[in-house]
Amino acid sequence: MPRSPSPSTMAYSFGPGPVTPAVKILLYVNIGMYFVSFFFHAVVDWFGLQPQLVIEKYRLWQPVTYMFLHARSPSHILFNMLILWMFGVELERLWRTPFFVRFYFITGVGAGLLSVAAAFLPFEATRATYTANIIGASGALYGLLLAYAIYYPNRPILMFLLFPVPAKYFVAILGAIAFIMSFEGGGSVAATTHLGGLAIGYLLLQSGRGGLTAEIKYRYLKWRMNRMRRKFDVYSGGRSQKSNWDRHVH
Repeated sequence: MPRSPSPSTMAYSFGPGPVTPAVKILLYVNIGMYFVSFFFHAVVDWFGLQPQLVIEKYRLWQPVTYMFLHARSPSHILFNMLILWMFGVELERLWRTPFFVRFYFITGVGAGLLSVAAAFLPFEATRATYTANIIGASGALYGLLLAYAIYYPNRPILMFLLFPVPAKYFVAILGAIAFIMSFEGGGSVAATTHLGGLAIGYLLLQSGRGGLTAEIKYRYLKWRMNRMRRKFDVYSGGRSQKSNWDRHVH
Protein backbone atom coordinates (compact mmCIF):
# COMPACT_ATOMS: atom_id res chain seq x y z
CA MET A 1 0.00 0.00 0.00
CA PRO A 2 1.55 3.35 -1.01
CA ARG A 3 2.24 5.81 1.73
CA SER A 4 0.54 9.17 1.78
CA PRO A 5 3.01 12.06 1.61
CA SER A 6 4.02 13.50 4.92
CA PRO A 7 3.44 17.22 5.52
CA SER A 8 7.19 17.87 5.43
CA THR A 9 7.46 16.68 1.80
CA MET A 10 4.50 18.65 0.39
CA ALA A 11 5.15 21.97 -1.37
CA TYR A 12 2.93 24.67 -2.75
CA SER A 13 3.83 27.30 -5.33
CA PHE A 14 2.27 30.43 -6.75
CA GLY A 15 3.02 31.90 -10.15
CA PRO A 16 5.41 30.65 -12.84
CA GLY A 17 8.35 29.96 -10.53
CA PRO A 18 11.81 31.53 -10.31
CA VAL A 19 12.36 34.65 -12.36
CA THR A 20 14.26 34.05 -15.60
CA PRO A 21 17.30 36.21 -16.61
CA ALA A 22 15.72 38.49 -19.24
CA VAL A 23 12.52 39.00 -17.27
CA LYS A 24 14.59 39.91 -14.19
CA ILE A 25 16.54 42.56 -16.11
CA LEU A 26 13.35 43.97 -17.66
CA LEU A 27 11.75 44.20 -14.22
CA TYR A 28 14.78 46.05 -12.83
CA VAL A 29 14.95 48.47 -15.77
CA ASN A 30 11.22 49.25 -15.78
CA ILE A 31 11.02 49.75 -12.02
CA GLY A 32 14.22 51.81 -12.02
CA MET A 33 12.95 54.07 -14.82
CA TYR A 34 9.65 54.46 -13.01
CA PHE A 35 11.38 56.02 -10.02
CA VAL A 36 13.63 58.16 -12.23
CA SER A 37 10.64 59.54 -14.18
CA PHE A 38 8.66 59.98 -10.96
CA PHE A 39 11.19 62.49 -9.65
CA PHE A 40 12.34 63.91 -13.02
CA HIS A 41 9.27 64.27 -15.19
CA ALA A 42 11.28 65.70 -18.10
CA VAL A 43 12.40 62.10 -18.75
CA VAL A 44 8.87 61.30 -19.90
CA ASP A 45 8.88 64.22 -22.34
CA TRP A 46 12.18 63.15 -23.86
CA PHE A 47 11.79 59.38 -23.89
CA GLY A 48 8.03 58.85 -24.14
CA LEU A 49 6.67 58.18 -27.63
CA GLN A 50 5.28 61.37 -29.19
CA PRO A 51 4.59 60.74 -32.91
CA GLN A 52 4.70 64.45 -33.67
CA LEU A 53 8.23 64.74 -32.29
CA VAL A 54 9.35 61.53 -34.00
CA ILE A 55 8.22 62.91 -37.37
CA GLU A 56 9.03 66.58 -36.99
CA LYS A 57 11.98 66.60 -34.57
CA TYR A 58 13.50 63.22 -35.54
CA ARG A 59 13.44 61.77 -32.03
CA LEU A 60 13.94 58.32 -33.46
CA TRP A 61 14.81 56.73 -30.13
CA GLN A 62 11.30 57.20 -28.74
CA PRO A 63 9.71 54.05 -30.33
CA VAL A 64 12.21 52.08 -28.21
CA THR A 65 12.47 54.06 -24.98
CA TYR A 66 8.71 54.51 -24.42
CA MET A 67 8.50 50.84 -23.38
CA PHE A 68 10.41 51.49 -20.17
CA LEU A 69 8.33 54.40 -18.87
CA HIS A 70 5.06 54.28 -16.95
CA ALA A 71 2.50 56.67 -15.55
CA ARG A 72 2.98 58.13 -12.08
CA SER A 73 0.11 56.02 -10.76
CA PRO A 74 1.60 52.87 -9.12
CA SER A 75 -1.17 50.71 -10.58
CA HIS A 76 0.22 51.12 -14.12
CA ILE A 77 3.70 49.81 -13.34
CA LEU A 78 2.46 47.15 -10.90
CA PHE A 79 -0.07 45.70 -13.33
CA ASN A 80 2.35 45.65 -16.26
CA MET A 81 5.17 44.08 -14.25
CA LEU A 82 2.78 41.45 -12.90
CA ILE A 83 1.90 40.48 -16.48
CA LEU A 84 5.59 40.42 -17.45
CA TRP A 85 6.40 38.11 -14.54
CA MET A 86 3.38 35.80 -14.86
CA PHE A 87 3.60 35.19 -18.61
CA GLY A 88 7.14 36.23 -19.54
CA VAL A 89 8.88 33.74 -17.25
CA GLU A 90 7.19 30.71 -18.78
CA LEU A 91 7.68 31.94 -22.34
CA GLU A 92 11.37 32.67 -21.73
CA ARG A 93 11.84 29.12 -20.44
CA LEU A 94 10.06 27.78 -23.51
CA TRP A 95 11.86 29.92 -26.11
CA ARG A 96 15.20 30.48 -24.34
CA THR A 97 16.47 33.95 -23.60
CA PRO A 98 17.75 35.13 -27.04
CA PHE A 99 14.45 34.61 -28.85
CA PHE A 100 12.43 35.92 -25.91
CA VAL A 101 14.43 39.18 -25.94
CA ARG A 102 14.02 39.54 -29.73
CA PHE A 103 10.30 38.89 -29.52
CA TYR A 104 9.83 41.37 -26.68
CA PHE A 105 11.68 44.20 -28.42
CA ILE A 106 10.25 43.58 -31.89
CA THR A 107 6.67 43.56 -30.61
CA GLY A 108 7.26 46.59 -28.40
CA VAL A 109 9.04 48.67 -31.05
CA GLY A 110 6.63 47.46 -33.74
CA ALA A 111 3.64 48.50 -31.63
CA GLY A 112 5.22 51.93 -31.20
CA LEU A 113 5.82 52.36 -34.93
CA LEU A 114 2.27 51.28 -35.73
CA SER A 115 1.03 53.86 -33.24
CA VAL A 116 2.97 56.52 -35.16
CA ALA A 117 1.48 55.26 -38.43
CA ALA A 118 -2.04 55.24 -36.93
CA ALA A 119 -1.80 58.99 -36.40
CA PHE A 120 -2.08 59.44 -40.18
CA LEU A 121 -5.25 57.36 -40.58
CA PRO A 122 -8.36 59.32 -41.61
CA PHE A 123 -10.16 58.81 -38.29
CA GLU A 124 -10.69 61.44 -35.65
CA ALA A 125 -9.88 59.06 -32.77
CA THR A 126 -6.58 57.84 -34.23
CA ARG A 127 -5.49 61.36 -35.22
CA ALA A 128 -5.31 62.15 -31.51
CA THR A 129 -2.31 59.83 -31.39
CA TYR A 130 -0.19 62.37 -33.28
CA THR A 131 0.18 64.77 -30.34
CA ALA A 132 -0.12 62.19 -27.54
CA ASN A 133 2.71 61.00 -25.30
CA ILE A 134 2.60 57.19 -25.24
CA ILE A 135 4.35 55.35 -22.40
CA GLY A 136 4.23 51.83 -21.01
CA ALA A 137 5.29 48.27 -21.81
CA SER A 138 1.80 47.25 -22.92
CA GLY A 139 2.69 46.89 -26.61
CA ALA A 140 5.30 44.21 -25.86
CA LEU A 141 3.14 42.68 -23.13
CA TYR A 142 0.17 42.24 -25.45
CA GLY A 143 2.54 40.39 -27.77
CA LEU A 144 3.50 38.09 -24.88
CA LEU A 145 -0.16 37.53 -24.02
CA LEU A 146 -0.90 36.52 -27.60
CA ALA A 147 2.05 34.12 -27.62
CA TYR A 148 0.89 32.59 -24.34
CA ALA A 149 -2.60 32.07 -25.77
CA ILE A 150 -1.15 30.35 -28.85
CA TYR A 151 1.12 28.01 -26.88
CA TYR A 152 -1.25 27.40 -23.95
CA PRO A 153 -4.74 28.08 -25.37
CA ASN A 154 -6.68 26.29 -22.64
CA ARG A 155 -4.76 27.54 -19.61
CA PRO A 156 -7.20 29.37 -17.32
CA ILE A 157 -6.55 33.07 -16.68
CA LEU A 158 -8.55 35.09 -14.18
CA MET A 159 -10.49 37.73 -16.09
CA PHE A 160 -10.63 40.85 -13.90
CA LEU A 161 -8.94 38.64 -11.25
CA LEU A 162 -12.33 36.96 -10.67
CA PHE A 163 -13.47 34.62 -13.46
CA PRO A 164 -11.29 31.83 -14.92
CA VAL A 165 -11.24 32.06 -18.73
CA PRO A 166 -9.16 29.96 -21.17
CA ALA A 167 -6.17 31.95 -22.41
CA LYS A 168 -7.37 31.96 -26.04
CA TYR A 169 -10.66 33.60 -25.07
CA PHE A 170 -8.97 35.92 -22.59
CA VAL A 171 -6.72 37.39 -25.30
CA ALA A 172 -9.60 37.50 -27.81
CA ILE A 173 -11.63 39.57 -25.34
CA LEU A 174 -8.70 41.93 -24.72
CA GLY A 175 -8.22 42.32 -28.46
CA ALA A 176 -11.91 43.07 -29.02
CA ILE A 177 -11.87 45.66 -26.22
CA ALA A 178 -8.75 47.32 -27.69
CA PHE A 179 -10.31 47.35 -31.16
CA ILE A 180 -13.49 49.04 -29.93
CA MET A 181 -11.55 51.55 -27.82
CA SER A 182 -9.30 52.44 -30.75
CA PHE A 183 -12.29 54.15 -32.40
CA GLU A 184 -13.37 55.98 -29.27
CA GLY A 185 -11.98 59.10 -27.70
CA GLY A 186 -10.46 58.39 -24.28
CA GLY A 187 -8.44 55.21 -24.58
CA SER A 188 -7.82 55.21 -28.33
CA VAL A 189 -4.08 55.95 -27.98
CA ALA A 190 -3.32 53.05 -25.64
CA ALA A 191 -5.68 50.76 -27.55
CA THR A 192 -3.84 51.43 -30.81
CA THR A 193 -0.56 50.40 -29.19
CA HIS A 194 -2.18 47.28 -27.72
CA LEU A 195 -3.52 46.25 -31.13
CA GLY A 196 -0.07 46.86 -32.61
CA GLY A 197 1.50 44.48 -30.09
CA LEU A 198 -1.07 41.80 -30.92
CA ALA A 199 -0.57 42.22 -34.68
CA ILE A 200 3.25 42.15 -34.60
CA GLY A 201 3.28 39.21 -32.17
CA TYR A 202 0.93 37.26 -34.44
CA LEU A 203 3.06 37.88 -37.52
CA LEU A 204 6.23 36.85 -35.71
CA LEU A 205 4.79 33.58 -34.47
CA GLN A 206 3.02 32.73 -37.74
CA SER A 207 6.23 33.17 -39.68
CA GLY A 208 8.26 31.02 -37.30
CA ARG A 209 10.68 32.44 -34.74
CA GLY A 210 11.03 35.98 -35.91
CA GLY A 211 10.88 35.64 -39.70
CA LEU A 212 8.70 38.69 -40.28
CA THR A 213 10.17 39.26 -43.76
CA ALA A 214 9.36 35.68 -44.70
CA GLU A 215 5.77 36.17 -43.59
CA ILE A 216 5.37 39.32 -45.68
CA LYS A 217 6.83 37.57 -48.73
CA TYR A 218 4.50 34.60 -48.19
CA ARG A 219 1.42 36.85 -47.98
CA TYR A 220 2.49 38.72 -51.13
CA LEU A 221 3.09 35.53 -53.13
CA LYS A 222 -0.24 34.11 -51.98
CA TRP A 223 -1.97 37.28 -53.12
CA ARG A 224 -0.24 37.10 -56.53
CA MET A 225 -1.20 33.45 -56.97
CA ASN A 226 -4.84 34.17 -56.15
CA ARG A 227 -4.86 37.01 -58.67
CA MET A 228 -3.44 34.80 -61.40
CA ARG A 229 -5.82 31.97 -60.54
CA ARG A 230 -8.79 34.23 -61.21
CA LYS A 231 -7.61 34.74 -64.79
CA PHE A 232 -8.14 31.08 -65.66
CA ASP A 233 -11.16 28.82 -65.47
CA VAL A 234 -10.14 25.30 -64.46
CA TYR A 235 -12.16 22.43 -65.89
CA SER A 236 -11.71 18.68 -65.80
CA GLY A 237 -10.22 17.16 -68.94
CA GLY A 238 -11.68 14.58 -71.24
CA ARG A 239 -13.00 14.19 -74.77
CA SER A 240 -16.36 15.71 -73.84
CA GLN A 241 -14.61 19.04 -73.15
CA LYS A 242 -12.61 19.12 -76.39
CA SER A 243 -15.10 21.20 -78.30
CA ASN A 244 -15.21 23.78 -75.53
CA TRP A 245 -11.42 24.12 -75.11
CA ASP A 246 -11.10 27.52 -76.74
CA ARG A 247 -13.98 28.88 -74.72
CA HIS A 248 -12.55 27.88 -71.34
CA VAL A 249 -8.95 29.07 -71.67
CA HIS A 250 -8.17 32.79 -71.68
